Amino acid sequence: QVQLVESGGGLVQPGGSLRLSCAASGRIFSIRVMGWYRQASGKQRELVASLSRAGMETYADSVKGRFTISRDNEKNTAYLQMDNLRPEDTAVYYCNADRIATPATIISESWGQGTQVTVSS
Repeated sequence: QVQLVESGGGLVQPGGSLRLSCAASGRIFSIRVMGWYRQASGKQRELVASLSRAGMETYADSVKGRFTISRDNEKNTAYLQMDNLRPEDTAVYYCNADRIATPATIISESWGQGTQVTVSS
């Protein structure tokens, strides 16, 4: 069984920074893509950023130049460095892992429980 655990959310003032972490636990050989999604109140969940094992990055236009995704493949951990935060970045942020190879099987997808990020003065 694979679990994703996020940490690092909280309350920050506009212009501030936060760093989210997502650790995948369990017996894992590899994870093809790790990403971050967010869901603001009353809105649909949207992709924020993703990073493949091979190093291909994707960012939502709204966060380009402000957010940076990274990952440690040895630790099966992903990070999201969020700088110059804006009130519109307020949301629950979810970690996602796509195509997880384990000794028993390949898991198509797994989600974390979410961490709240609030940007407010």
